[in-house]
Amino acid sequence: MYSLPYHGSMRVVAGTLRGRPIVAPEGEATRPTTDRAREATFNSLMSLGAVDGAKVVDLFAGSGALGIEALSRGASSCAFLERDRKALDSIRHNIKTLQLTEKTTVLSGDVMTHVVALRNVDLVLADPPYDFDRWADLLKVLDMVMAPGGVVVAESSREIAPPEGWQAIRSKRYGRAWMAFLQRTDD
Repeated sequence: MYSLPYHGSMRVVAGTLRGRPIVAPEGEATRPTTDRAREATFNSLMSLGAVDGAKVVDLFAGSGALGIEALSRGASSCAFLERDRKALDSIRHNIKTLQLTEKTTVLSGDVMTHVVALRNVDLVLADPPYDFDRWADLLKVLDMVMAPGGVVVAESSREIAPPEGWQAIRSKRYGRAWMAFLQRTDD
C-alpha cells in the first residue's frame, strides 16, 4: 500500500471524481490550494468555458490537485510539471489511484526550462511557491505554448500585474492567495 507521508485530507471538489481523496507530500515544498479556492477557481473557469475539452498544464504541480480537478470537470488531458521528488511521487500516486494515466503526462524538472516543449495549451494552472517573482518571464514563455484564447490561472501571495501583451480577466483573493485569470491581449 501507499506509504508516502501526506498532510491534510484533500478531496476532488467536483466533477466525475468528486469526493475522491488526493494525497500531498508533507513539508514546506508543497502548499496545496485549499478546497474553497479550488472550487471557486474552477467555478469561474467553467463559466468562461475554459475547462471542458481543454488541454491543461499544471505548473509547479505539487500534489496535482489543480490538474486533477480540471480532468474531473471535463478537461481532455493534463501535463503535470514539477521538480520536487516527493511531490512527483504524490502526483503519480494520485493519477494511478484515480485511473487517469491515459489522460496525463508527468514531467520532472524546472518549469521555465521544460514548459517550452508543450504546444497548443488551452489552460495553464500555475501555483508556484509564494516567493516566486518571475511572472513576466513565465508569461513570456507561455506566449509560445498557448492556444488562441487560452487562459492562465496564476496563484500568488500578492496581486499580479500582467505584463505587456497580457490582461487580467478576473482577479480574486482567497485567504492568503490571489488568483489571477490572465489572457493574451492579441487573442
